[in-house]
Amino acid sequence: MKTPWTSSEGRASTVAPPTASPERAAEGGRPGPRASSAARRRLGEAAWGFAFVGPQLVGLVVFVLGPLVFAIALSLMTWDGFGTREFVGLENFAQQARDETFWVSLRNTAYFTALLLPSDLICSLLVALAVNNVRGKVLYRLFFFMPVVTSSVAVSVVWLWLLNGEFGPVNSYLRDWFGIEPPNWIVDPAWVIPAIALVSLWRGIGFTMVIFLAGLQGIPRTLVEAAEIDGAGALRTFWHVTLPMLSPTILFLTITSMIGSFQVFDLAYVMTNGGPGDASRTLVFHIYDLAFVDFEFGASAASAVVLFVILLVLTLAQLWAQRRWVYYEE
Repeated sequence: MKTPWTSSEGRASTVAPPTASPERAAEGGRPGPRASSAARRRLGEAAWGFAFVGPQLVGLVVFVLGPLVFAIALSLMTWDGFGTREFVGLENFAQQARDETFWVSLRNTAYFTALLLPSDLICSLLVALAVNNVRGKVLYRLFFFMPVVTSSVAVSVVWLWLLNGEFGPVNSYLRDWFGIEPPNWIVDPAWVIPAIALVSLWRGIGFTMVIFLAGLQGIPRTLVEAAEIDGAGALRTFWHVTLPMLSPTILFLTITSMIGSFQVFDLAYVMTNGGPGDASRTLVFHIYDLAFVDFEFGASAASAVVLFVILLVLTLAQLWAQRRWVYYEE
């Protein structure tokens, strides 16, 4: 159908009405073929997304959220693992507050984290900086990463021999090369936590170094070249360019390393079994001991909830503080 209209010259004319696009046709009623194809494509992409994410979501619900809810509920009950459960309210938390071994475990865990976290970040960053610009980077990465995938039991057994106070090579080298009278690492209560932190550092430095390497390789080369053109030395370039660009990586590693440090268990269990005395008894060791040795699952769950709350608060505090020191490139 032609629609009459008057042109700027005053002559009558006719024009064809605009043809509706498929999308507009879809809005007005039945979708056009192009809109239907786009909808099917989006539906297919969503289906593939859920297919890939689905197993992770199922694992998250079954192995993380489910046990978390069960632990919170169990912390309000008494249960020996076999009989009936009895609701006791906050009594398990009050019992842990009165338990001296709980505070010893918490103090040992905090001491271990304070030793391991900064040393792990500093040593891993130095190794990553050294490896970043050398040939054979893949071999170095493999060499440092091998302890990460090694069994913790095997690592513990090897380091028990290395740190042995009578015939261990570490003490022999310290005595013969440096004239230092070494401590009896595993037996001395004052040195057992530093010894476990040393083994954890050796074992985990490869993982942290690989993350730092990825962060270093993501720094734009133009920023470093601009700093060099401006006359900045290596130290100033590192302080004003490299470190700010690595700040998101440092934040990520600080949070994950802190969580991992608070959950240390295997090395303390295999190397010292929490001893001597309770000198290396960590909080997760305490949780395990309450549940599977004393069969006090309610008290064990209460300690686990306390650990969860501590980690949650510390993580939120770090995420809040990141606004002051983490730089995100726009």
